[in-house]
Amino acid sequence: MNPELLRTTSLGLLFAALQPLASRGQGRMEKVYDPLSVPRDIRIQHLDLNMRDDARSRDIPLRIYLPAQQGARPVVLFSHGLGGTRLGCAYMGEHWAARGYVAVFLQHPGSDDSVWKNAAFGQWMAAMQQAASLRNFELRVVDVRSVLSQLEAWNKDAHHPLSGRLDMKHVGMSGHSFGAVTTQAVSGEAFRLVGTRLTDPRIKAAIAFSPSGARGGESAANPFGSVKIPWMLMTGTRDTAPIGGMDVASRLGVFPALPPGDKYEVVLYNAEHSAFVDGPLPGDQEARNPNHHRVILALSTAFWDAYLRDDTAALAWLKGAGPHQILEEKDVWKTK
Repeated sequence: MNPELLRTTSLGLLFAALQPLASRGQGRMEKVYDPLSVPRDIRIQHLDLNMRDDARSRDIPLRIYLPAQQGARPVVLFSHGLGGTRLGCAYMGEHWAARGYVAVFLQHPGSDDSVWKNAAFGQWMAAMQQAASLRNFELRVVDVRSVLSQLEAWNKDAHHPLSGRLDMKHVGMSGHSFGAVTTQAVSGEAFRLVGTRLTDPRIKAAIAFSPSGARGGESAANPFGSVKIPWMLMTGTRDTAPIGGMDVASRLGVFPALPPGDKYEVVLYNAEHSAFVDGPLPGDQEARNPNHHRVILALSTAFWDAYLRDDTAALAWLKGAGPHQILEEKDVWKTK
């Protein structure tokens, strides 16, 4: 393995701003479950790899955030939105890795930054609209399956840097926007337009950032009624996007359609579509609220801890008063 592939990043100012959650009792500080807590001086390594899918003659770039702990650790995948890359949402990857997860961030050729980079000036929006296609959706779904299979192979390869590092029995899936659509497809949503079930049984829990409701021909039935694993949905009261036709009402329509049992939704007040990524996007109208990333990290981490580690303290925090310690007054939190 070329050592240039192995880099080191610092969690930097982000974690300095995260205040630990604690409570006092009987004159002393009591240790409580805190999904934002990480070692102060921790530094996260990341590994940049290119995964070759020979069956499709397709290369899938990966950025893998590695925890400091050795041995097999739970795995969390992340799928970027339309026009994004494996480098996006680094704040999530670094925090999840700091909490002991191997965070694998996929890049999907055909719906990544090549869409707008290769478009002529003034044609970016048209190129993005064209890339938001059923074909690219199908490619993304197979990307996830292929990456999971490759991770299994690398984990068994004694000569690979990931040898023995991956707990492939505890895998989570996540994504933003087009990546949320991808996540929903591989973790339980039924897509009638595709004509086949896309769920991958290796995925044990999923988080959709800016989820998408039923579309067109799917609206006659409930595509979410057969979701069997824990799901968490995160959206905002201003979470719309110029491509895809999803408005706030359609995003909010997903949670009521889910069957009960280990399902969660947070609606961040005044959060736009960009609230879940690293920085603002063109067309943003609201100032970014720094507490939104704090909420995103806390809730997602508690969710992974509860369902990929069977952490009873995390589950109690998630189902109890924990979320309300970090949510602001106008944010909405629901469970069922």
